[in-house]
Amino acid sequence: MSGKVFLIGAGPSDAGLLTCKAKEILQSADVVVYDALVGEAILAMVPPEAECINVGKRARNHTRSQWQINEILLEEAQKGKRVVRLKGGDPFLFGRGGEELELLAQNNIPFEIVPGITSAIAVPAYNGIPVTHRDFCSSLHIITAHKKADEPLDIDFDALVRTKGTLVFLMGVTALPAICQGLLDAGMEPDMPAAVLHRGTSARQKRVVATVATLPQAAAQMEAPSIIVVGKVCALSQEFAWAEQRPLFGNRYLVTRPRERAGVLASRLRDLGGEVVEFPTIELHAMDGVSLDGLDDSTWLVLTSPSGVKIFFDLLKQQHKDVRSLAHLKVAALGSATAKELEQHGILADLTPATYDARNLGVALAAKLQPGDKVFIARAKQGSPELTEQLNSVPWADVLDVATYETVLTRPAILEPLELLDGRTWAVFTSASTVRGFAAAAGTEDLSQVNALCIGKQTEEQAKQYGMTTKTAAAATMDALVELALACAKEEH
Repeated sequence: MSGKVFLIGAGPSDAGLLTCKAKEILQSADVVVYDALVGEAILAMVPPEAECINVGKRARNHTRSQWQINEILLEEAQKGKRVVRLKGGDPFLFGRGGEELELLAQNNIPFEIVPGITSAIAVPAYNGIPVTHRDFCSSLHIITAHKKADEPLDIDFDALVRTKGTLVFLMGVTALPAICQGLLDAGMEPDMPAAVLHRGTSARQKRVVATVATLPQAAAQMEAPSIIVVGKVCALSQEFAWAEQRPLFGNRYLVTRPRERAGVLASRLRDLGGEVVEFPTIELHAMDGVSLDGLDDSTWLVLTSPSGVKIFFDLLKQQHKDVRSLAHLKVAALGSATAKELEQHGILADLTPATYDARNLGVALAAKLQPGDKVFIARAKQGSPELTEQLNSVPWADVLDVATYETVLTRPAILEPLELLDGRTWAVFTSASTVRGFAAAAGTEDLSQVNALCIGKQTEEQAKQYGMTTKTAAAATMDALVELALACAKEEH
């Protein structure tokens, strides 16, 4: 039985521009065949179990020929696999998508097309350039400026100039002088506004706005991937600039929380203009055969994480119990996030320490213990010993520390963490285990090139052991972590 190929446009880079349909299909892929221009945040969505095949093509540096790519899609589909062909931008706009479908159609392989947002429109938009505006133009023309070495551009510049519309040249930064000269020779006004836009929609977005006559010199240092926009609308870029006005613009954040817990933090950072790559370095797995027998005669129940709360209530349900079986207990939560998760299950925490870490929870609870009290702790197998050390300092303490889940190291299927780093990339850590997971993914304990945002002291101490440069939030909360990101971005400016 043959499989199926999904030809998906990934958009220009920003993960928020990936369509809902594309994301849904990508996350159920058996095989992902991907290009060089697909954004890192989108590659991070590829399921860990998927086979990943890099067929990225850059100027004069092709890992696979187009014929080889076509053959890969056919062969993988013939194995009965669900194949995603992930292409930057839109697959049918100079993406050679039609060529890739020809061989599939000839061999009766089923396929679907998922269009993507093209860089020809999105990148100018992120740079404050509307490609159409009724006061300036009545048409838009998208041209490929890609050419073979030592061959002239095959472009009808006279026809383009006569349109008086906005011109967008893709894959043309190396041919910029020839493009501008061609337009001038065809009669375009030398003072016509023009721009080169580099890595649009990403944290590394840059633009140079000049005129057709001066752009080659003004943008001489701009490299691929870039697009060229020519037209009166380019004069609006300063007035309509918006992307760089956001407080976290220009910064990239690797969020290392478990995938199911990363959403809120990632959304907050994105809303403030940061480029976010969800790079989970740990997974939380419920333990098998956990007994809750000691719960019935306990006085205190201690929960140390939101995930731990969810797993605990799953265990209750498996053992045919619900919240009524906890009526005799007082409940202690490690922090505000754990307390909020408890509220979702109808329980208000009786105790939350002022400082959200295991030691301070132990100190606060030890001060509350009375003779005869029994403490039932439901937490990770690798939980901090500081909690039980503080509780056991009380002579009459009776503590049962039950491992309900374990932390397992993981990593995205494609990305290499150290290749994502530059001077304005931050690794965001919400626990010491996420730091250890990052080090395991990097394959080295020398992480001195990593700039780390840490949620608390224990996380910071772990990061420093790997040589990271650290900044630590004022409190162990997502809000404080976001405020730290804002403060660091402000310092850079």
